[in-house]
Amino acid sequence: MALLSIQELGISFGGLVALSGISLDVEKGCIFSVIGPNGAGKTTLFNCITGIYRPTRGTIRFDGKDLVGKKPYQTAQMGIARTFQNIELFSHLSTMNNLLLGRHIHMKSGVLAGATFLGRSFPAAREECRHRERVERIIEFLEIEAARDAPVAALPYGTRKLVELGRALAMEPSLLLLDEPTAGMNHEEKRDMMFWIRDIRDDFNVTILMIEHDMNLVMDVSDEILALNFGVKLVQGPPEVVQNHPQVLEAYLGEE
Repeated sequence: MALLSIQELGISFGGLVALSGISLDVEKGCIFSVIGPNGAGKTTLFNCITGIYRPTRGTIRFDGKDLVGKKPYQTAQMGIARTFQNIELFSHLSTMNNLLLGRHIHMKSGVLAGATFLGRSFPAAREECRHRERVERIIEFLEIEAARDAPVAALPYGTRKLVELGRALAMEPSLLLLDEPTAGMNHEEKRDMMFWIRDIRDDFNVTILMIEHDMNLVMDVSDEILALNFGVKLVQGPPEVVQNHPQVLEAYLGEE
C-alpha cells in the first residue's frame, strides 16, 4: 500500500479549476517530484494534502487514513511536515529555537519551555534534553553549527532555507513535503541540497514529495515524477520517461 494515495482530486476557486482529476501514489521510501510551470497547481496540491485547502472532490489517504477535512495541525500530528516557497520562520528567534518549535507536537511540557532548566522538574528537564539532542543532530546533519545561536534574520538566505528544512525534520515526519527547496540558492547550495535530499530519505527514513523547478536536481534525485499543467496531469513516470515526453517538453521544458 502506498504511503500517500490521491485519487481523482479536484479543487476550484470560483470559476477557476486549480486541480482536475489528479491521481498519484507515493510509495514509502520514494523521492517523488511534482513539476510544471507557474500556475500548474503544484502548491495547491500541497495545500490540499496538508489541510490548508479542502478539495472539492476526490480522496487523499496517508498511511491508510483519510486526510480530507483534517486541519494542518492534525496532518502534522499524523506525520506530515512541510517547507514553503517563501521562508516561514520566526526571524527574531535563534536557529536552535526555530528548530525546537518543530518539536512542539512531541512536547509535553510546552513549546520552548526549556529556555532554562532553573526551577524545572526533573522529568521536564529530561524531556528538554531529548528534544535538544534531536535538534543538535539535525544541526550537525545540515552543517549549520555556526548559525545555532544566531537570530534567523541575521542569516544568509541559503542558510535560512536550511533552517526551515531543519525545523520540518525536527517534527520527525514520515512524509516530508518540500516546496521549491532550492529556490533562491546558488549553484553550490543547490548541489549540497541534492545530497541532503537523498540523505534525508536514507538516514532519517523519510519519504519525500517535492516541488522543484531545477530540472537537473529533479532528474538526478527523483524516483518518480508527476508533470502538471493548468491543474491537469500530463504524465507520471521515472525521470527518463518524463523528460522526453512531448507534452512536458512543450508545456514546461520548452521545445525548439
